[in-house]
Amino acid sequence: MAVLLLRHVGHHCLRVHFSSQLCIRNWSLPMAMSICHRGTGMALSAGVSLFAMSALLLPGNFESYLELVKSLCLELALIHTAKFALMSPLMYHNWNGIRHLMWDLGKGLKIPQLYQSRVVVPVLTVLSSMGLVAI
Repeated sequence: MAVLLLRHVGHHCLRVHFSSQLCIRNWSLPMAMSICHRGTGMALSAGVSLFAMSALLLPGNFESYLELVKSLCLELALIHTAKFALMSPLMYHNWNGIRHLMWDLGKGLKIPQLYQSRVVVPVLTVLSSMGLVAI
């Protein structure tokens, strides 16, 4: 549904030039990283909120649910994959947030530094996620 809406807005923008912000012709990497940063922030906020609501509304306590997961006897690869899937958005949001804070300090705003940081953030995300999964 959202794709159809974006396609309609794009066609309309090409015919009637009413706003350059609504006409997205080429998705650049910084724009995609910004969208991912906002998306991971919303996902983390929703996850924390759902965890808190489940702690209030579900019967039992955290230890009983932890024992339930342990009783499933899941394979180690599946557990590590799930941990990595949970840690990746947190680490990406963390490293990209640090990148934005450095920009607020006026550091790393030159074009070569921007290109380096757009590679460093995903690399640090994967490495730190793998490190936390190994713990």
